[in-house]
Amino acid sequence: MKEDPGSAQHPEKLRTFTKYLIRDMKALEQMLSSDIFETGTKRIGAEQELFIIDKASRPYPVNMELLEKINDPAFTYELARFNLEFNLEPLLFENKCLSKLEQQLQHHVNKARLAAKELNGDVILMGTLTTIRKSDLGMDNITPLPRYYMLNEALTRIRGAEHELQIKGADELHIKHDSVMLESCNTSFQIHFQVAPDDFARLHNISQLVAAPVLAVSANSPFLFGKQLFHETRIAVFQQSIDNRKAQDFVHERKPRVQFGSDWIHESVMEIFQEDIARFRVLFGTEEIEDPFEALDNGRAPKLDALQLFNSTIYRWNRPCYGITDGKPHLRIENRVLPSGPTILDEVANAAFWFGLMAGVSKTYDDITKLIPFKEVESNFMSTARRGILSQIKWLDGNSYPVQELTLKELLPLSKEGLLAHNVDPEDIDHYLEIIRARVKKGVNGAIWQQDSYHQLDDIWSRHEKMTALADATLKHQKLNKPVHKWPMATVLRSNRWEKAFATVGQFMTTDIFTLNEDDIIDLAANVMEWQRIRHIPVENKEHQLVGMVTYRSMISTLNKIIAKNLDHTNVSVSDIMDKEVITCSPDMPSVKAIELMQQNDTSSLPVVENGKLVGIVTEYDFTRIAHELLKDRLKKR
Repeated sequence: MKEDPGSAQHPEKLRTFTKYLIRDMKALEQMLSSDIFETGTKRIGAEQELFIIDKASRPYPVNMELLEKINDPAFTYELARFNLEFNLEPLLFENKCLSKLEQQLQHHVNKARLAAKELNGDVILMGTLTTIRKSDLGMDNITPLPRYYMLNEALTRIRGAEHELQIKGADELHIKHDSVMLESCNTSFQIHFQVAPDDFARLHNISQLVAAPVLAVSANSPFLFGKQLFHETRIAVFQQSIDNRKAQDFVHERKPRVQFGSDWIHESVMEIFQEDIARFRVLFGTEEIEDPFEALDNGRAPKLDALQLFNSTIYRWNRPCYGITDGKPHLRIENRVLPSGPTILDEVANAAFWFGLMAGVSKTYDDITKLIPFKEVESNFMSTARRGILSQIKWLDGNSYPVQELTLKELLPLSKEGLLAHNVDPEDIDHYLEIIRARVKKGVNGAIWQQDSYHQLDDIWSRHEKMTALADATLKHQKLNKPVHKWPMATVLRSNRWEKAFATVGQFMTTDIFTLNEDDIIDLAANVMEWQRIRHIPVENKEHQLVGMVTYRSMISTLNKIIAKNLDHTNVSVSDIMDKEVITCSPDMPSVKAIELMQQNDTSSLPVVENGKLVGIVTEYDFTRIAHELLKDRLKKR
């Protein structure tokens, strides 16, 4: 199939763009050798990603409409129609910069929240939204802009297969998806630290070193699709959702586009850009590219359009950024490690901790690359993604420490010293770092709070209801801006939300299902029913497709026949007694329709099937339980 010559992915367009990219690199090299970059000023900045949710705390795909209502250039689109982002104005790294950062964040979140209210929705800060389902990730929910379609098409084409997600934590998640939309399960709080070109290598190395402990204390993403996975599941989801490698690429140790890095930086930012261009293919090109040398000849800082566009498709956790402020070019380190939430106050505390460590480690240590191998730092990062604040990491003295001990004894003093050295307001420093201290001392960050809340919720609630409770409670406490270590445990709240809370089967179906194989013996079926106290067991074939259902009714009928005829029951298989004409439903089937389907077919259970695979089951008991809770709720209001 020939590529459309007008496509941004046409080979000729990609070759031309690569030429522009190399030209930008040469211009950047020339700029670095001159005195053109801003060096005497340090600024900080931030970008905030949000989930848009409806009244049931479910993803709400209305970003186009919401942006129109907000009408503020600081806000922009994200990949999915239930995501949103805004960018803050840079602040000088001094005085009241931290409290100003909090004020800016609060102002913009409030603005988004008010606009969302007009659409009967809200916005929430969570690393991974607990109520999101795979069915939310269809292409009908992608933001309808060319760049997102191009990104999806390019990554899918290079990969040559479905996008696959495999994460193993307390639970195990293994799913395949046909688009890049898995990325939209995440939202982050990205912070920027401006650095002088001569300091870039040293400070980027420090950002790599401190990524692990900062991630550990900030983790806020322990659940995805109802599964308890990493403390910061975002890390694995983002890396795998943007991964365009084929199976054979792993033999050659090809790096994913989302990565921690491969080694320390020794000289300049050029090393990162050179490595990325050498490793990764250009995904798409554009013709609107400024000639950087023409800009330099005219005394202007070039935009480096090609380099910036290419860099936006490489997702290092600590990414180099080029920018221009008041006509002067500068370099920044963008920290992409931090999750969104749990509150704005928590986010600014996380940022203060990181900004302080960047400055404090730089002030205290000369060359950290001589004190710890890069692979140990990378290992620290992955360990803290998995275990968060409960992790143990290796530090510069060659010893391993629990994150809590290292943070309280060394990292918080280092961070405070770094902030004081840049004349950050002492009251701000104490205010925000005390939040980190209290959080670490208590051992409760966003991830721990979500996990503890989930496990203390009564087992009468389904997994979906518990996930909804976590989102509900997060939103409630988030609006109060009280730090997460002070939050009470989540409770199930459904006041005035029954219609949405149980609108579809997927919201309350049982997903932990006991199944049988069609070749299993009837004795196994009988014992599973007795042991697990269940009356319906779906039957699957070797391809895990639903082929039948064994019910308590059919089991009793068969056993009675066996006893009456004195037959040998050991030769009876599940396929001999199962109902082969099974009435099923999908996760998105309205609950009322499911009830009608059960009544019309005189069945007490419905297997829930999606894409030919069994994903859950709903029974009369589930509807009875809902009716019981609904009746109690209604009677209380009288």
